[in-house]
Amino acid sequence: MPVWRVQPHLSLTNWAAKASMNGWTELDEEGLMAYLVGPLAFLLFLWFGMLLLLETGRRLGMRHKEQATGSGFGAIEGAVFGLLGLLIAFTFSGAAGRFDTRRALIVEEANDIGTAYLRLDLLPPAAQPPLRNLFRSYVDARLDFYRTLSAGKATTEQIERFTQIQNEIWGQSVAASQQTGTTAGMLLLPALNQMFDITTTRLAALRMHPPPVIFAMLGGLALACSLLAGYGMASSPRSWIHSLGFAVILTVAVYVIIDLEYPRYGLIRVDSFDQVLVDVRNGMK
Repeated sequence: MPVWRVQPHLSLTNWAAKASMNGWTELDEEGLMAYLVGPLAFLLFLWFGMLLLLETGRRLGMRHKEQATGSGFGAIEGAVFGLLGLLIAFTFSGAAGRFDTRRALIVEEANDIGTAYLRLDLLPPAAQPPLRNLFRSYVDARLDFYRTLSAGKATTEQIERFTQIQNEIWGQSVAASQQTGTTAGMLLLPALNQMFDITTTRLAALRMHPPPVIFAMLGGLALACSLLAGYGMASSPRSWIHSLGFAVILTVAVYVIIDLEYPRYGLIRVDSFDQVLVDVRNGMK
């Protein structure tokens, strides 16, 4: 009879402990509030700043009409606007890629849970009912975590909850595998380990964002372009439609990038993909 040694799988216990040490006792403090206060304040500042610099640039251009119409400024404006467009393209591409990755991870977790649940059939009949009940509780805990996270109420206690269920599933699975031989353990335990690992991957993906300096540079370039655009508009009559349109378009572009980075809080969300986990839960008879 083979002896199975319980190996400590990759769980979220250490992650939760480190999060608590860093002051991350409430996910809503750095989640929902950070999204609502930080990015929205940044966007409002950006919009008003762009309008202000458009007007400032226009007045500066009015004082220097001859210089404002000079041919040497075209190359500078083109370089700055080109750099802004390039930065928007790269940040949007990165945000969209991370958004797709987060959606794919939800599907991957659903597949991992479904595979591990099916392989419970390899265990002795007496060991299956309690493990199936634990699986149902585990999926409910996972769904509850992400639902409350979207509402800005998720806590590290919820992480500890499904981590505890992971440990119970692992311990009971190892004990049951010792009764059946190597085949059940070789098929079930790797599937369980993969099911547990995806939770850490998803939490890491949730907190994976560009450095703040990227957004600061994006905002700074947008403001600089507003000043240059206003300077170049000095030779034409004031057009508030163009000024407002320019500020709104750039602000919306930056908002979409930020919204893609936080798909649990804004208008662009991944919540609908949680349905695959709900379907897995409903299929656990």
